[in-house]
Amino acid sequence: MKDVRVASIQFNHHAGDKAYNLSVMQKFVEKGAESGAEIMVFPEMCITGYWHVSTLDKEQIEELSERVPEGKSAQALLSLSRQHNVSIGAGMIERDDKGKLFNTYIFAMPDGRLEKHRKLHTFVSPHMSSGSAFTVFDTPHGCKVGILICWDNNLVENVRITALMGADILIAPHQTGGCNSRSPKAMGLIDPTLWHNRAKDPESLHQEMQGGKGREWLLRWLPARAHDNGIFLIFSNGVGLDMDEVRTGNAMVLSPYGKILAESQSIEDDMVIADLEMKELEMCTGRRWIRGRRPELYTMITQSSGCELSPHEARFSDS
Repeated sequence: MKDVRVASIQFNHHAGDKAYNLSVMQKFVEKGAESGAEIMVFPEMCITGYWHVSTLDKEQIEELSERVPEGKSAQALLSLSRQHNVSIGAGMIERDDKGKLFNTYIFAMPDGRLEKHRKLHTFVSPHMSSGSAFTVFDTPHGCKVGILICWDNNLVENVRITALMGADILIAPHQTGGCNSRSPKAMGLIDPTLWHNRAKDPESLHQEMQGGKGREWLLRWLPARAHDNGIFLIFSNGVGLDMDEVRTGNAMVLSPYGKILAESQSIEDDMVIADLEMKELEMCTGRRWIRGRRPELYTMITQSSGCELSPHEARFSDS
């Protein structure tokens, strides 16, 4: 495998304004291509907008949704990908041929291929369904890519399976940080006033985004996903006000040792670029550990505990 230059982008999408969001993405793609990026990763549902969807009825969500790959957004990314010879990942709302709605991440490649991942644990709206398949595929860049969307990454089984399917790079698009997580010692809401006053007082917002509601929270678990599974990880996130929540950005790229190769500390739209040295995968700790697995001991993982909830129920439950 050859080394790969990747870019992770954070940006403040406009709710429901696909034309604006795609225009922002185009500018980043042009900038990333000039810097030699081969894979560019944008946040979860950044084409359609995210948290406002929790307030919409089914018909309104359907209006935002598109078919994949024939929809305008997927075709726009394929065109950008071919034009700039770069693979592009971005999130949107997909509508399938039966009318079901999904939080979907599409990955457009310059050879004309398009892959997609449907979020396995969708909770933003009860009108949207969860996917039922893991996503790992070959790329024109000589590596295998896997995709898990936001909360998909919080369940360690999902990342392990993605690694076992051969992923070299995990793309992890999010809309997180500044969330009402319902867990008393995890994240927490950021006062929207800090976002509105950021021009006058950028430091107060920066401290929140770098603290326990943002970067500090991510570093409790995100590097372990890369390290324990022996994969590179590209974390892309929204930044700024998203309805009543303030996303914290923190775009970063991690090595298969869980080391941060590049990260953003900006409180605004930003992009970070890193070179992935594929030789690091060969004898990294996570891959060596995986070779020592004893699958016969792990059957309990696939058995129901009797307390499982739907993703929507689990996210908003007080228990």
